[in-house]
Amino acid sequence: MQFSKLDLIPSLCANLEKEGYEKPTPVQTESIPAVLAGRDLLACAQTGTGKTAAFALPILQTLSRTRPVNLPCGAHVLVLTPTRELAEQIGESFGVYGRGLNLKTTVVYGGVGYVPQKDALRRGVDVLVATPGRLLDLIEQRAVILARTAVFVLDEADRMLDMGFIRDVRRIAEFLPRRRQTLLFSATMPAEIRSLAENLLVDPHQVQVAPPSATADNIDQSVYFVAKADKPALLRHLLSHDAAERVLVFTRTKHGADRVARKLCRAGIDAESIHGDKAQGARRRSLDRFKTGEARVLVATDVASRGIDIDSISHVVNYELPDVPETYIHRIGRTARAGASGVSVSFCDEQERVCLRDIERLIRARLKVMETPDITLLEEDLAAERKAQAAFDRLPDRDRPARRHNERRDRGNGNGLPFYEKFSGPGQRGRRRRDGRREGSGRIGEDGNRHTDSDGADRKPRAPYRTGMFRNRANRRSR
Repeated sequence: MQFSKLDLIPSLCANLEKEGYEKPTPVQTESIPAVLAGRDLLACAQTGTGKTAAFALPILQTLSRTRPVNLPCGAHVLVLTPTRELAEQIGESFGVYGRGLNLKTTVVYGGVGYVPQKDALRRGVDVLVATPGRLLDLIEQRAVILARTAVFVLDEADRMLDMGFIRDVRRIAEFLPRRRQTLLFSATMPAEIRSLAENLLVDPHQVQVAPPSATADNIDQSVYFVAKADKPALLRHLLSHDAAERVLVFTRTKHGADRVARKLCRAGIDAESIHGDKAQGARRRSLDRFKTGEARVLVATDVASRGIDIDSISHVVNYELPDVPETYIHRIGRTARAGASGVSVSFCDEQERVCLRDIERLIRARLKVMETPDITLLEEDLAAERKAQAAFDRLPDRDRPARRHNERRDRGNGNGLPFYEKFSGPGQRGRRRRDGRREGSGRIGEDGNRHTDSDGADRKPRAPYRTGMFRNRANRRSR
């Protein structure tokens, strides 16, 4: 079936043809006619099946035909997404699919300034793509009014649940008109999402193109049973193969993502990291380097398990297995997109066997167990890592600001105490002993005893510094 068979206007079909879209996916085939008919939609489809086009194309066609009036500080369509990257991706998709339709799309999310977003909203937009937190901030500041929004799209609803945004979603829904069209898309359908759908949707058309807990058939899934200390060496061994052209590595924590990326860079492998603690500009630069091929490896937390649509990701490596088994489906869905094939490799240590069992129970399949490479190879890699670490240790201090800070912390402040235990400030002068008692200007030694000045006189502690109308009188009395 061609896109023209779905009653799409010629301009949309032409834009799709320029982007290389030949025929619609199953979720698009079932969703587009229902959305064009004005019905609510509840769609459950695995990641990478073209859900963005399934709601963007009919929305663009409806807006181009009706040509609604401009709404200052308002939007005709609201698309709610869980992450910044997914919001940017959806905004770009609306721009690409709707090229030549003269429709305005604005993306708002946290981590950047308010002023440009408020200016764009003040002029009125047709499609507003937002994350829940920033949208609520703008609503409270009366920078956006949703009273006349006609279409509400909730994308990646299960990810909203995982990130704790369901309460925010319910609050945002209270600002929307009762008579609206609501589209809910989710990769999985837990009980909480079904309850949310019952509250938001009215007689929805349901689309389910795959089981709620299914993975793509064209992904080769395997697992290595490896000790935690050997994971860095095993990762470098896998990256040594030419088949691993563009690799996405998932870790459980933000510090773990930075640590793995640093180790790969020391081993001569171009790698970038992305996680929630990074500024939006840094996250965008890391993604751009990965998309253009400058960085071969992107190490990410689960913030990238949704919203990254990058062509030709050959491998997805679960460096650490996720705590939530559904997250595994979203992680490996970053590869094998648009009908291509991909490889998923998981590292499992002794403590993660419970997570692996939950994942296999969810997907109703056993992962193929791979034979771990010879330990001599791993020892060689570990020796190379120690050599790289030694070279890093020889760098001057100015190239290692974090380490210099740690050395200062461990060295202390010259008073026998770590610098973070030194106490001074308004209201109480002097230093505080380990037992909590105040001391005067005498130095506290490593033995915990108080040492006097060179003349042997023990100075009298100063009175607390006071502010306000009794400051001078209090200080005179203390003298």
